Amino acid sequence: MADGSNVTMTGLTRTGLPPRTARPRHRWGEPWLAAVAGAFTLAQLVLVRPDLGLGWDETVYVSQVSGQVPAAFFSAPRARGISLLAAPIASWSDSTALLRVYLAVLSGLGLYFALRIWRAHVMPRVLALAGALFASLWVTLFYGPQAMPNYWVAVGALVCVGCFLRVRVNAGDRAAWWGVFAGAALMAWMRPMDAVYVVLPLLALALALRRPGLLAVLVAGLLAGAGEWVIEAYMSYGGLAQRLSDASRIQGGLGLHLAVVDQLRSLGGRTLCRPCTGSAPNPVVTLWWFALPVLAALGAVTAVRARRALPVLLPLACAVTAAVPYLFLIGYAAPRFLLPAYALLALPVAHGLAHLVSAPSRRSARTVSVGLVAACLTAHLAVQYVVLEHTLRSSAAHRDNWSRTASALHALGVRPPCLLSGYEAVPIAFYAGCGSAQTDGHDTSTTAAALARAAHRTSLAVLARTGDRPPAYARTWSVERAGVLHAYVAPFARRVR
Repeated sequence: MADGSNVTMTGLTRTGLPPRTARPRHRWGEPWLAAVAGAFTLAQLVLVRPDLGLGWDETVYVSQVSGQVPAAFFSAPRARGISLLAAPIASWSDSTALLRVYLAVLSGLGLYFALRIWRAHVMPRVLALAGALFASLWVTLFYGPQAMPNYWVAVGALVCVGCFLRVRVNAGDRAAWWGVFAGAALMAWMRPMDAVYVVLPLLALALALRRPGLLAVLVAGLLAGAGEWVIEAYMSYGGLAQRLSDASRIQGGLGLHLAVVDQLRSLGGRTLCRPCTGSAPNPVVTLWWFALPVLAALGAVTAVRARRALPVLLPLACAVTAAVPYLFLIGYAAPRFLLPAYALLALPVAHGLAHLVSAPSRRSARTVSVGLVAACLTAHLAVQYVVLEHTLRSSAAHRDNWSRTASALHALGVRPPCLLSGYEAVPIAFYAGCGSAQTDGHDTSTTAAALARAAHRTSLAVLARTGDRPPAYARTWSVERAGVLHAYVAPFARRVR
């Protein structure tokens, strides 16, 4: 099995792939890869900042393992992988900063080990470039330290595809066999359906190559990761078919939807684009998105010409299948959905960029080529930073509003143990230390009659925006200002104030 770790730059092909005769040098890691992973971790801590409060989905995931707040309703599409990943911190501490630091360090380590697997197929400097391209995206930096599953699906995808290639070259590589299993399991543990889409090309190739062992390990990894999700479907959601149906309904009904434009609109820093209206961001912000397929195609062509196509074409194929459901099968967009595709695309894109700077035969032409690529990458980094700052300001404002509303509710007598319902009750309940219950929408978990009965024995408030009518059971309750919202406070809460 080839490994580029001890190949000099004079042996580098134009695609950045190590020569077939290269031998692996067994050592703990490559300095280039460690530098990328370390910079990624540091950038999260400095730019995203550990004091950023938890977002809506994060409050749901963290509440499942928190010892300080009741668990929020867990809707059908969600999987518990990220909750369990956060559990070592969230189970005993309510410190958001500590959780952020833990996840930032963990995400940096995950990126390092995922990239290291590819040393057998890609030269270290080209591989480091691929890692840097992925890690420098605003969406990667923003979600790396968050208790959200999409980044970890991306890490699992890199591990699974890289180890699949290693097993194909050397069936005696036991670590690679375990890597295929672990990568598939990690993806399915975080988001089962995403894992299936990512591994479709791997399953097809294993069948085409008549490698039943690889096929079995892939399927075993998917089942191991998704096992809890499937068991929970029968225990709490009425069966697997019902859970899949509920998940489709919550996501707007899976079917033919052209969400490409929606994803484009979300690139300006909209963490959730539902409904996705308005104009697209400035073309400067979205230019990199259009450059991705061009550079990936260039990387694929150069790899084919070098007769080392599979290490480039396979991650490209997996990136395409990973992106298909979020570009063509759902009617809304969130930039984090495409993180697995971006991670896999970074490899062929890095090969394309390596070709651009190494292809010119004249020294002067090569100098110009290197300068242009460097200038474009610098501009790209600047754009990513600007969008990241915009996203952070917007997200922090929402989370500060939730915190202020929670403090206002405490002043009104709505304190733990308490229950919230109504507008944005799920995240506000987490900040207030309350439980949440909804009678309609994606988080439906109770009925109006049940809430009316609960109002006589617990501190309960129904949240509403200015001008919204409260539910019938709360219309006689006292209405108070709570941050930017109105709170209809049950008489029980007023008595215990």
